[in-house]
Amino acid sequence: MSELTSYPIRKLLDHIYGGQVRIPAFQRGFVWDPEHVAHFLDSIYKGYPFGSLLFWLTQEKLASERRLGPFTLPAPHEKYPITYVLDGQQRVTSLFITFQTEFGRPGQGDWPSVYFDLSAKPGVQQSQFIALQPSEVDKSIHFPLSSLFDSVAFRRASDLFSGEREIRLIDKLHSIFKEAQIPIQQMETEDRATVAIVFERINRMGVDLTTLELLSAWTWSEQFDLRNKLDLLQEELDEFAFGDIAADPNLVLRCCAAILRGDPSVESLMGLEGEEIRSRFELVENGIKGAIDFLKRQLKVATIKTLPYPLMLAPLSVYFAVPNGRMRLTPESEISLLKKWFWRSCFAERYSGQSVRAAKVDVEEMARLRDGQQNLLAKVPASISPDFFLGTDFRINSARTATFVTMLAQRHPRSFISGNYIDLERVLQSYNKAEFHHIFPKAFIQSSTGLSSALTNSLANHCFLTRADNNKIRANAPSNYRSMMPPNPDALAAILDSALIDPILFNDKFDLFLASRVNKLLLFAYELCGEKFPEQYGGTMVLDDGQRFVFGPDPTIRRPGRVAPPRPRDAVQAELPIDPEHLMGPGGQGRLPLD
Repeated sequence: MSELTSYPIRKLLDHIYGGQVRIPAFQRGFVWDPEHVAHFLDSIYKGYPFGSLLFWLTQEKLASERRLGPFTLPAPHEKYPITYVLDGQQRVTSLFITFQTEFGRPGQGDWPSVYFDLSAKPGVQQSQFIALQPSEVDKSIHFPLSSLFDSVAFRRASDLFSGEREIRLIDKLHSIFKEAQIPIQQMETEDRATVAIVFERINRMGVDLTTLELLSAWTWSEQFDLRNKLDLLQEELDEFAFGDIAADPNLVLRCCAAILRGDPSVESLMGLEGEEIRSRFELVENGIKGAIDFLKRQLKVATIKTLPYPLMLAPLSVYFAVPNGRMRLTPESEISLLKKWFWRSCFAERYSGQSVRAAKVDVEEMARLRDGQQNLLAKVPASISPDFFLGTDFRINSARTATFVTMLAQRHPRSFISGNYIDLERVLQSYNKAEFHHIFPKAFIQSSTGLSSALTNSLANHCFLTRADNNKIRANAPSNYRSMMPPNPDALAAILDSALIDPILFNDKFDLFLASRVNKLLLFAYELCGEKFPEQYGGTMVLDDGQRFVFGPDPTIRRPGRVAPPRPRDAVQAELPIDPEHLMGPGGQGRLPLD
């Protein structure tokens, strides 16, 4: 099956010039830098071991190949077998990029040539080879290696040196590289599966490849190239604005592992036969596309950037993975359950840190739901703290912010100024801070209180607010920018309701606005989770005047007073329902601590 042989460098160059030595598509690209190439050449010069190459000889050309570094290779001769490099691509490419003279220099224009430094002192560790740009070359001491296998170029380069020492060094250099033998193990087979397994095994023993690179080799066949499949999937997902999912190959592989192995860890894929991945990859594509379609249509998740926890895509893909290229027909009861699972997982932050443990549990439960079995998806607890909205700054790249933005998107938000619906598709696909702004302008808070509240940048003080609207509102107090909003009470109510904002906003009291908005956010968050706001929620917020805002389905304000032993509910002193008339008054100052 295989034999050991060796090629002189000249023979190797000729085989490459003739298109017979090629790089299969499942190989990684050329990654050595010029300094690495120079050290490799120094090893050959000094007779140090540099390892053997592994070649695969076959009669059939592969449908998909890589370039040899920066070079596009000519078509192979039809009468000779083709040689594919399975191990040693970096060394083969280094030799060719150094010594070839027929293809010109690499197209990047900035790849330096390698020179032998005639002034360098011979030493065991010190390299006598150096990579230089043309402007760095000193022709009195630097001899170009590219001339060694081109007789005309060699004569021209040698003529520049007349000293006996230099001539002896150049002759020695020429002789060593002309006589150097590159050890090669050649494997001749037409069994592509064997080739993929050999490639995977030798790379496990050597330089670590990424899991995608190993799987690409392992699953590869003439009809199936995992990289190409992922590229095609990315092109399809571009139509859904989810093309950037392929920027994280591990996420796609986790979805693949979840569907094929019931385990979202990438390592679990290594237990599968290549044929199983090839034959069931359509199931993976279907699952991912179905999950993305659900996220966009049912939850208004426009891109992977607005998905609070990208790993949630893995269990969703399991549910939507159906065979034969069909889209799953999802009954309303299951759509409702999937939505509850999504919101409960987001607010509970179960996937914080991209937890594979939570994903593995959910993968199993999603498979049960898909197969019509009893499952525990509805048992994910829903417990939401006011701190989620008050203690979190609006940061476009945080999971809490993505959860908050996706939550507000369910309300079909409207423009503050025109009252028209915001173009969610456009805003969420671009997903940048320009489309989200403070409800209480930061400048107004500072100018009215003389302080910069720690809660100014909280989620509770943000909403969908276009740059155009924000430019009009500027630093105005809410009571002032009210005049810019539609005068019709119903139109105004629709705007506020779409943003979960209470009319208390226009009283210009930042503390009361925050408390009332957090209460509305909590009510809606529990609704999304399929739960009622707990009657005995217990969360409170201290207002500027010392009173306590009590969150709940019927929020109240509790006057400050002496702490007394528990009493019957009807004896609790001074629990007042929120009344806009009662709340009128000057704004407060400082931080609003949670109780």
